[in-house]
Amino acid sequence: MDADAAAGLASLRAEYRRQGLAESDVDPDPLVTFRTWLDAAVAAGLNEPNAMVLSTVDARSRPHARAVLLKGLDRRGFRFFTNHRSDKARQLAANPSCALTFVWPALARQVRVTGTADRIADAEAAAYFATRPRGSRLGAWASAQSEVIAGRDVLDRRLAELEALYADTDDIPLPPFWGGYVVVPDTLELWQGRPNRLHDRLRYSRPHPGAPWHRQRLAP
Repeated sequence: MDADAAAGLASLRAEYRRQGLAESDVDPDPLVTFRTWLDAAVAAGLNEPNAMVLSTVDARSRPHARAVLLKGLDRRGFRFFTNHRSDKARQLAANPSCALTFVWPALARQVRVTGTADRIADAEAAAYFATRPRGSRLGAWASAQSEVIAGRDVLDRRLAELEALYADTDDIPLPPFWGGYVVVPDTLELWQGRPNRLHDRLRYSRPHPGAPWHRQRLAP
């Protein structure tokens, strides 16, 4: 990032911190305000503005967290894609309750989400899979995600085999073990940094999908 861009981000962060977050700044539907915040992160030129930390729990109630990319947002919730044999997929199969965290330090903003992850239909997953770069589609076939392997060369050899198999076509099908999830939120917290650590926190909650959202202000 050049000096002018860095100075611009610093000025933007200072302005957001100065303004804070008032109830009049947000929509009754938190997903509408989330979209506005995500658009602001994109417009600011942040690296991977759609990165989010997905937190799950295993069978022993131990928490697990990893960064994934948000690949879709609608009125139902937040979409991401992965291997259905991965650790996170196995954990979600046993317990679909999960959390998402978006952090944009350059804007002094954070969003926390809790909800339930539902698998999306294969047709929707296939439509998204077709938009991925060729290498990413082959990579999805090559990697037995979360499994122990002897070394990196295992992946390289498998990728080379797949490149040869599909050398004459770009029609790479959806792997039967790969797909997506939508995290349907039951709480969403908007966090805006302010001076003296008196940050603004507005938490939305609802008892079930489709119910009206209830908003509360939390102490920082």
